[in-house]
Amino acid sequence: MDIHVLKLYKHLAASLHFGRTSRACNITPSALTRAVQRLEAELGERLLVRDNRSVGLTPAGELFRKYADDVLLRWDELQNDLARDDELRGEISLYCSVTAVFSILPGILSRFRKDYPRVHINLSTGDAARALTKLFNNEADLTIAALPEKLPPQLEFMKTIETPLVFIAPVDFKDTVVYSGKEIDWRQTPIVMAEQGLSRERIERWFRENNILPKIYAQVAGNEAIIAMVSLGCGVGIVPKLVLDKSPLKAKVEILAQAPQLTPFTIGVCTVKKNMSNPKIKAFWEVALREGRW
Repeated sequence: MDIHVLKLYKHLAASLHFGRTSRACNITPSALTRAVQRLEAELGERLLVRDNRSVGLTPAGELFRKYADDVLLRWDELQNDLARDDELRGEISLYCSVTAVFSILPGILSRFRKDYPRVHINLSTGDAARALTKLFNNEADLTIAALPEKLPPQLEFMKTIETPLVFIAPVDFKDTVVYSGKEIDWRQTPIVMAEQGLSRERIERWFRENNILPKIYAQVAGNEAIIAMVSLGCGVGIVPKLVLDKSPLKAKVEILAQAPQLTPFTIGVCTVKKNMSNPKIKAFWEVALREGRW
């Protein structure tokens, strides 16, 4: 079977979303559908159950995913065995936020490309809150993510930076923040909150501990979206300061001095422990450790 088709299927079996896989793998949805149909015809089994709203794996599809994972792992091993000891080749996939691309990765990627020019880096960006999910779903080999409060046993984590969580308010819409005397009235001040992730967990815990039912204006994906909505006067938001410092909208918002102090983010390079046996991922890890001098 075609290695490229196996890679497409592996991604689709993890994402369960034709549009997401087609975008990530640079293929049209119709071509992806045809590739899956050819696999099903060759196997004589239906691999996916698909309707207008969802995609799922059949029992045969789950078995074939394990087969595809095994073949692709062996393909990587073969490529490495055929290469000279100092010439890794193949590809690795990396997922992170746009902020991480600008602030954490430049030195690491530059050195890795110089040391291992025949290893192709498949870099995709998106909401940082989805980084660990991408990793555990086998949609990425490596991610840049915030360290969860409880470290999953299968996670390998290398700290790169620590950044505080800050509350931000719009500069041009002073009445967004509602005060009760000199204190912020958190029951009346609108909040722009992350849809998911560690920052949401921490602010929700603070609200619970203080018996506050927040006035949520919107729930959005991505810290950049929170900053944008806050700058427009939609509410107060909570973002890592690292993201705020790199934002083109930084001048449009201000950090609230009276806001609660939440536990800072510890951000790092992540992979699952089984990936460390992959020479390409191990090489990236060693470059990250050396370049970052963490």
